[in-house]
Amino acid sequence: MKETLTTVTEQVTTLAEADETSTVTETTTLSSMHEQVTRTAGLFEKAADKFRSAMPSLFMALIIFLIGIIVVKVLTRVVRRTMKKSNIDNAAKSFLISFIKIILYINLIIMVLSVLNVPMSSIITIFGAAGLAISLALQNCLSNLAGGFIILFSKPFTAGDILEIEGSVGTVESISILYTKLITYDNRTVFIPNGKVSNAKIINYTETPTRRIDMQFSISYTADFPKARKLILDLAAADKLVLNTPAPTVRMISHNESSVSLDVFVWVNNDDFFPARYNMVEGIKRIFDENGIEIPFNQLDIHIKEQN
Repeated sequence: MKETLTTVTEQVTTLAEADETSTVTETTTLSSMHEQVTRTAGLFEKAADKFRSAMPSLFMALIIFLIGIIVVKVLTRVVRRTMKKSNIDNAAKSFLISFIKIILYINLIIMVLSVLNVPMSSIITIFGAAGLAISLALQNCLSNLAGGFIILFSKPFTAGDILEIEGSVGTVESISILYTKLITYDNRTVFIPNGKVSNAKIINYTETPTRRIDMQFSISYTADFPKARKLILDLAAADKLVLNTPAPTVRMISHNESSVSLDVFVWVNNDDFFPARYNMVEGIKRIFDENGIEIPFNQLDIHIKEQN
């Protein structure tokens, strides 16, 4: 009986101790949660205080940003109207307007950061780091941008000129910050990076008002060369598109295996280049046929030696 009472007493004591431990644990947990809630509330209060203190700066920065966008648009319109009245060619106008717009937006961003009390040293550091990252990531774009400046100030061509660049022949439509736009004779649009344009061989067909048409024709060895020469010169003189000065030239250039080659040079205005060339090529074939001037095929003479 005593043993039973002892066992019951021990069990009651154990349960009491467990209740005390559980109570202590719950109290510790509640205390920890209270500390976390208090800490979080303190952080929110600090954030709210900082936000309230920064509200005037944020509001002012927003106003400056919105007003700045309007000012940039107005200044861009003023610059565009001013350039229309200037002697700057159309290709350079679009380039300058785009560049000026970029500079104005950069200044606007610097003003907004200054209003937000960002230190100038930090602004310089940010733009320096951004510039370095951009320069490494956009090397080709920067090369094209530099090429655009070279084209703008050296002026090897202007809008409306007929150029041959990188194997493409066409009329210059515009010069943007990164690309030069050509419209080819078959109405295709070609965008050539300004970096390649500034380093490429550029043939400008409209830099001078006139252009020479170079042609070569062949006649047989039995044909009358003076007669053929006179026929070509008369044809050139009768064509209103061919200029008299400089005078057309017809000279013998080479003796081939089965023909004699003639060089024919005539001068025309740039706009008349292709019509005049077609007229000359078609006309020479016609007058040669009418006057018995043979345009030979490739010939091979075979001599058979008889053996006795």
